[in-house]
Amino acid sequence: MVPDPYDVVFKSTDENGNVVANKSNGVIRDYPRKNPYDTKPGEKPYVLEIVWRNVFIMLYAHCAALKVFWTPCQLSTILIAVGYGILGSWGIAAGAHRLMAHKSYKANRNLQLLLIFFQTIALQNSCIEWVRDHRVHHKYSDTNADPHNASRGFFFSHMGWLLCKKHPDVRKYGSRISMADLECDPVLRFQHKYYVWLVLLISLSIPIFISTYIFGDTFSAAYHMNIFRIVLAWHITWSINSVSHIWGNRPFEKDILPTDTFIIGFLAFGEGWHNFHHVYPWDYKVSELPNYYCNFTIPFIDFFAWLGWATDLKMASDEMIRKRIMKSGDGTHRYSIEEAKKKKTAKELLDLFNNKVLQKSNPHELEGDFADTYWGYGDNDIPEEEIKDITILKPTKGK
Repeated sequence: MVPDPYDVVFKSTDENGNVVANKSNGVIRDYPRKNPYDTKPGEKPYVLEIVWRNVFIMLYAHCAALKVFWTPCQLSTILIAVGYGILGSWGIAAGAHRLMAHKSYKANRNLQLLLIFFQTIALQNSCIEWVRDHRVHHKYSDTNADPHNASRGFFFSHMGWLLCKKHPDVRKYGSRISMADLECDPVLRFQHKYYVWLVLLISLSIPIFISTYIFGDTFSAAYHMNIFRIVLAWHITWSINSVSHIWGNRPFEKDILPTDTFIIGFLAFGEGWHNFHHVYPWDYKVSELPNYYCNFTIPFIDFFAWLGWATDLKMASDEMIRKRIMKSGDGTHRYSIEEAKKKKTAKELLDLFNNKVLQKSNPHELEGDFADTYWGYGDNDIPEEEIKDITILKPTKGK
């Protein structure tokens, strides 16, 4: 019997598959640096290698996407692209991201299959590849081991990382992140193996067929509208890696690059509250905001929780959030401001603001303690006390 791929808790492993000790047993691990050209003793100097095939693919995709503005198309074709774009966004946000990468909730087989189908629509690599890169990103955020290291600048973290070979540290340290929970799933292995053919069928052929043969639009209009839909979704996703690592507030942890960015939160279906997300990667809401505030993935997951298809929805408690804000936030959160108003005079409040916001430490200059970072629920580096404090909604029956 194949184990439930979303119910596996495992430890980080090295290149040979051996368990790597974590901070709890006092073993210090070797961690990557932020400057790609800052090599360690015995390492070869880093040389940037452009992957020209990817450059030409990206150039063609963007030119084909822009051509839609000079190609007349029917309203039905636009609506199909919008609908397909929404499904693809849920496939990434609710599927590859919150379910598979971070294990922030559990899904039954029906929901898993639906999300894999939706994720294929987005054309952002197979689920296994997407999750692998994302877990490494969280574990070694903004270092040379991060596939889209924001310390290397806006363009690199946005899309440049897709146009060149990975830094050696991405493979070296990434091999320590186990993917056993996904690689044991035959459906995900099938999607990974036949990804190109599945994309041609699901992401392109189906919407083009509907637009041309059912609604009578031209092939050119249907084709270029779908390429535009794909490229637009790429840039929204990439903006989480670039924009949300540069501009915005850091109300939960001021000493990391990820920020909370409203516009990205809105466009990316709730994925823009990135500072919160890097502090609590296992929270299924990816934000601490109430209700469905600019987070269109929460009602999607909640609907399937109501159906009984999604269970064990993990969430940070208000007390956990408040403590973290007061401990390490940048002072921009309403909790910080309310607390300051209670205790400080006007002059002291101004001093507090200057110290915490205007003169806060520069995350670009910090070397993080990676023993305190983890990719989500199941990473062996999560503190036991944090696991105990996690609020679980719709717990699995019998547990």
